Amino acid sequence: MPSEKHLKEKQAIVDEIKDKFEKAQSAVVIDYMGITVSEAVAMRKKLREANIDYHVYKNTLVNRAIKGTKYESLESVLSGPSAFAFSYEDPVAPARVLNGVMKEYKKMSFKGGVIEGEYYDEEGIKSIASLPSRDELLAKFIGSIQSPIAQIVRTFQAIADAKEA
Repeated sequence: MPSEKHLKEKQAIVDEIKDKFEKAQSAVVIDYMGITVSEAVAMRKKLREANIDYHVYKNTLVNRAIKGTKYESLESVLSGPSAFAFSYEDPVAPARVLNGVMKEYKKMSFKGGVIEGEYYDEEGIKSIASLPSRDELLAKFIGSIQSPIAQIVRTFQAIADAKEA
């Protein structure tokens, strides 16, 4: 029979997990088996640089923490080794960064995730991972606006140069 102290320790971990899920805009679950320690360290560094919170928790504790939350749909993917990537700012960042790591190491796999309250299976997370970042989209948008404006400016300049000649 578990001691009172042991139960309190587990409850503290469940509370910590619940807090992370409540604050997160997205949570992605991966199967992390097959990576070496050095690969795991490099992956954690990339995730940290992207402001992604990455943890390995016991599935039973996560199940307790997500009961009754918008993340409850993750229960179906919580079997075997599970690691969790939380983003509090950019909802697509965990999927994108982890996808890059998976391609680089050719190991690990997505299990599923919840992004802005919507559940996605492995294929859905892969699709989201291929989306460009917010900054990339803004750069493309600015570029698409600048191109026609630059063309108009060159046209007016050519007309002005022709009139002077």
